[in-house]
Amino acid sequence: MNYNKIFASVSMLVAVLAVTFLFTAATDKNGYAVGDEAKDFNLKNIDGKMISLAGMEDAKGYIVTFTCNHCPYAKLYEDRLIALHNQFAEKGYPVVAINPNVSTTEADNFEAMIERAKEKSFPFVYLSDEDQSIAKTYGATKTPHVYVISKNKGKLKVEYIGAIDDNPKSAEEATETYVADAVDALLADKKVKKKEAKAVGCGIKWIK
Repeated sequence: MNYNKIFASVSMLVAVLAVTFLFTAATDKNGYAVGDEAKDFNLKNIDGKMISLAGMEDAKGYIVTFTCNHCPYAKLYEDRLIALHNQFAEKGYPVVAINPNVSTTEADNFEAMIERAKEKSFPFVYLSDEDQSIAKTYGATKTPHVYVISKNKGKLKVEYIGAIDDNPKSAEEATETYVADAVDALLADKKVKKKEAKAVGCGIKWIK
């Protein structure tokens, strides 16, 4: 028995399997990663108008947030989203809220979105992702789940993905303000230091 040939064949098989695994890992990802180029979308706002990122011509970037009405975590972060929009919209980074549960949860349907936005006086757009295609494209899994997107020469780049801060229960007790820090860095033409943080919230209610 030629052990050298057997060893060479086994080594070749291991190498092929390794390359196959790496290729699959690199290409079979779910949603965006930091550094990816994001695609624009066109979704219905609570006022009935269709909204795209390109349509926000003065924006330097966007705080794209997947959220909803019914989730306790989403509710805890509503005031913080309002504060983020008020802090950064005029500087070029508006909040763009997207509801992926509009077709799956009665409390999140379009009429309920209109009512919730009115109750909370949302200063930002609140968009309906009726077929959940945008949530799937981005890879969102929670409400809330945030993607900070920069815009440079018409290209959209994912700069940060994850939670708004490190304390869902209390904004005052948060010690890490991930989204605000990311936007501050981008506005100062600096690199975002904390690029990802685990999103904490309710799971998106997917269409079956």
